This record gives sequence, C-alpha cells and structure tokens, in this order.
Amino acid sequence: MNDMRSARLVVSSLVIALAVGLVGYAVAAGVGKLDAKVGDAYFVCACGEGCPCDTISSKKGQCSCGRDLVEAKVTRVEGDKAWFKAEGWEKEVEFDLVAKYSCACGADCPCKTISQKPGKCVCGRELQEVKK
Repeated sequence: MNDMRSARLVVSSLVIALAVGLVGYAVAAGVGKLDAKVGDAYFVCACGEGCPCDTISSKKGQCSCGRDLVEAKVTRVEGDKAWFKAEGWEKEVEFDLVAKYSCACGADCPCKTISQKPGKCVCGRELQEVKK
C-alpha cells in the first residue's frame, strides 16, 4: 500500500515539475525577440545611432539608459535587425530585435519592452536577462 502511494507521489511530482518547466520555457522563449513588421509603431530609445541600450517598447516610457522613448515606425526589417524612423530624425536608426534583457512580465507582457542593457521596464519592473 505504501509503495503505491510513493509511486503516485513520485509520478505527481514529476508531472508538476514538467509542467512548471514547460511554462518557464515558454515564458523565456516568448520574450527574447520582438516580432516587428514594417509599418509597426513602437517607442524606441532616442540616443540615436550607436545607442548602447537599443530599448524598444510598445508603451511610452523611459529606456534602460534613462532617456524618454520616442514613437517611431519600423521602416525595414532584415533578420534580427529593424530600422526605425521617428519624426524629426534625419535618417533611420538600426535596433536589435533579439534582446539581452526583457520585461519580467512574461510572454503576455503588454509593454513588450526589450533592451540590450539592464534597467527598468516602462511598467516599472526590472528587466530580466533573457536565457538562451
């Protein structure tokens, strides 16, 4: 009788551990890359060319380097890079779409903030390192 309970406990524990692991994997996999398309509007860091943070968000706020994000449109996408143009910018600025850091909200995050540097998300949470 005790062997049967032990077996059930082990199986139940394994099922729970597998489910938690799969959810964690799905959350980590869903936030590491922004799926931007030409014409999409996002808020991006206004540091300009060579920006060290490359922060992109779907919500207005501040980037991980502390500057205000500006609304810009995607003008071109090639692989893991996108070019954005904001009002008043003379030319397009290139951003990485694969993040080193993303908002800790998870895969269903409403702000979709990604960055190449640690800092705060536009919703106030800490950006978390993206696990590869």
